[in-house]
Amino acid sequence: MMRRRTTLLTGCTALVLALGATACGSGDPVSAGGGDKALSGQSVTVAGVWSGSEQKNFQKVLDAFTEKTGATTQFVSTGDNVSTVVGSKIEGGNAPDVVMVPQVGVLKQFADQGWLKPLDKNVRSTVGTNFAKVWQNYGSVDGTLYGLYFKAAHKSTVWYSPEALEQAGVTPPKTYDAMLKDGQTISDSGLAAFSVAGQDGWTLTDWFENVYLSQAGPEKYDALAAHEIKWTDPTVVEALTTLGKLFKDKQLVAGGQKGALNTDFPGSVEKVFGPKAEAAMVYEGDFVAGVAKDQFGRTIGTDANFFPFPPVGDGKAPVVSGGDAAVVLKDGKNSKAGMALVEYLATPEAAAVWAEAGGFLSPNKELDLSSYGDDVTRATAESLIEAGDSVRFDMSDQAPASFGGTKGTGEWKILQDFLRDPADPKKTAAELEDAAAKAYGN
Repeated sequence: MMRRRTTLLTGCTALVLALGATACGSGDPVSAGGGDKALSGQSVTVAGVWSGSEQKNFQKVLDAFTEKTGATTQFVSTGDNVSTVVGSKIEGGNAPDVVMVPQVGVLKQFADQGWLKPLDKNVRSTVGTNFAKVWQNYGSVDGTLYGLYFKAAHKSTVWYSPEALEQAGVTPPKTYDAMLKDGQTISDSGLAAFSVAGQDGWTLTDWFENVYLSQAGPEKYDALAAHEIKWTDPTVVEALTTLGKLFKDKQLVAGGQKGALNTDFPGSVEKVFGPKAEAAMVYEGDFVAGVAKDQFGRTIGTDANFFPFPPVGDGKAPVVSGGDAAVVLKDGKNSKAGMALVEYLATPEAAAVWAEAGGFLSPNKELDLSSYGDDVTRATAESLIEAGDSVRFDMSDQAPASFGGTKGTGEWKILQDFLRDPADPKKTAAELEDAAAKAYGN
């Protein structure tokens, strides 16, 4: 989220797991490492949104960096409002050295405010080798590389109950139309086809983005994400029309529109994988697996599985992603050690530490797939890597927050209104354009 140099990488992965990610081979890209503990006595402070199991697993990566270089680390959890927390720390003279930035828009904001150090030559070289160009572009602002995408989310996965599909006599569909047709067959068997988390507007943006990327194509997707074309463009109306066919079908959606609007994301997973099933399928990212496993005791690959979001019409299957990028702050107390950490995070051996722990996908194409602990995660990661430069970052995460990331306003609210009444896609497109024009300032 790889297959080249697999012999070397397999040996390296074993060494990583045995020795806490010490250097592997003469081509060790982390110049500060190599087992000589060149950063002994130095410390690196890292800030990020992670908490709970994610923070615990990232700490394993940081511990591996310590083992390799001698530098100690401290992780500071910012909560969701990373830009406000980091800004206040900079103003207070207590800036972290490295920040794990969760959105393209926030990375650009940090760069525009002059907070970031460009990644140095060693990091750029490692990133150039290990990551598809698209990930380098998302880490860059005005042609300068500032961010290294360490952790990714695959947001083009439809999760399903194998038992429910088997009872209805259907198999995972290969096209969007087949998905709706199979959904009708499932509904006829007495179980709703889809659980839709309409109470959370962000899930509806993800639905739209997958349909739009497949139907309109990557170039139009990029243009709409940058607001270079208007939301009244015929391609937007077409995507809304396609999505509306699903949203307005009360047999396909558990509880109909009203039920969907009263269902949050965890609730949507529960309707498929909880103790009382109300639907056979739920669309969302790879993180559905964590909820199904941790909250409802499902075994991933056995009684919870996924199929790729299917292609719409004549389009290609979409791969929409999100991710967290490591950036180095100018005002950090130890930007040299911070840069060495980012260089380490760009290596497959760093990614292998968290991949083994679980709950993680890497966009590093040199990470050996065997590093992942189960076949389903492995397949998800492979899908992300094989998409190469056709991967597109979550569109709403690229937008100004007032349009693409605020509860009760902008795209979130307008798509909730559309779910409530999908009868007029042109009207919805016009409302989206009005909100986007205000947020983008054009």
